[in-house]
Amino acid sequence: MSTMQESARQCAGLFRLGRDIEAAVAMVELFAAAPALFALAPGATQEAFAALFSEMLAAQQRQDWISLADSLEYELPNLIEQAAPR
Repeated sequence: MSTMQESARQCAGLFRLGRDIEAAVAMVELFAAAPALFALAPGATQEAFAALFSEMLAAQQRQDWISLADSLEYELPNLIEQAAPR
């Protein structure tokens, strides 16, 4: 498991524990590193990341921490795996 995948899962855990401020800070740090990884990914993976990113921002605006945590724990690590150089 990559560092980014682990960071995504840890961030999800913070949201699940109700530590939304800490989790939001961790999420900003996580997404600061994402463009470099996804810039080299295939177009379909980039599009999937853009769609997931939009969904996650919408969940954050609704304060739907469970949905956001699910995306961070399950969907984002899968996309990171697809984007990782082989």
